[in-house]
Amino acid sequence: MKPVIFQPYQNEPKKPLSAIQQEVLRLKKERNAVILAHNYVANEIQEVADFVGDSLGLSYSARDAKADVIVFCGVDFMAETAKILNPAKTVLMPDPASGCSLEESCPAAELAAFKKQYPGAKVVSYINCSGAVKALSDVICTSGNAVKIVEHFPKDEQIIFAPDRYLGSWVEEQTGRKMILWDGCCCAHASYNAETLKKLREELNAPIVCHPECQKSARDVCDCVCSTEKMIKWARENPSETIIVATVAQMIHRLRREVPNKTFVAAPPPNADRLSCRHMDKNTIEKLRDCLKNMSPQVSVDEEIAQKARAAIEKMLEWSK
Repeated sequence: MKPVIFQPYQNEPKKPLSAIQQEVLRLKKERNAVILAHNYVANEIQEVADFVGDSLGLSYSARDAKADVIVFCGVDFMAETAKILNPAKTVLMPDPASGCSLEESCPAAELAAFKKQYPGAKVVSYINCSGAVKALSDVICTSGNAVKIVEHFPKDEQIIFAPDRYLGSWVEEQTGRKMILWDGCCCAHASYNAETLKKLREELNAPIVCHPECQKSARDVCDCVCSTEKMIKWARENPSETIIVATVAQMIHRLRREVPNKTFVAAPPPNADRLSCRHMDKNTIEKLRDCLKNMSPQVSVDEEIAQKARAAIEKMLEWSK
């Protein structure tokens, strides 16, 4: 497939906000709301968000939010995390059907049964999981802090890492320790293959940055493997004028704004012109406006689950300082 190339943002004429975007800003003010947007949602949502970032950065933003209402533009586990950290606040999400293949790959009941096979093992769960799985975990991690979280445990301590086996295998490479990996993966990132990426790098003579949710063979042909947040610093410091990005293509919207003098290329998986997340794509500016207008759909979490999950999330935030 032909890659999608984004020219330097600094050369692009600035467009005024649309009528719907302006309405979102008006409703946000009326509701005393804060809008949190993941790097993978549409650009027109990112443009009106108060905070745009990865799961770790948005977790801090959610915890520290002063507004009465939190609108989370991402997927369901992210909005659920915001509610867990802010039980007294109203948390909205534009589309409650925006789920996650990683979350779906790790049902809480199955993880609970799995834990019994390894008594005494600590459970480190990637934030891409349900509140019920977080409640079964000792600590949560993101792609940005997973290495630091795992290194916090003594080297002889047994660790179950769930649910992403590819992120887990990358953490094993970085830390030099073996873990018990849950057999889950991100269906989007796992679609990258080494052959496609290697060919693209040769054609464009440009470095590739990829997400650690990619399988090892794809990671091994990339110049940098890191979280979306760290991609910004790496792209800014890399001497190349063109950067190939192997993650969900909407990440390039933020990269272009943060590093406006470079050309970014959306690395295509084998069967598409760019990588997309079908769940993130359910977030639209119209749904964002409607959820603010109607104050729904609202996110709720069982209090017993929330209390246990909150402890694991707060431990992550503390260990990440």
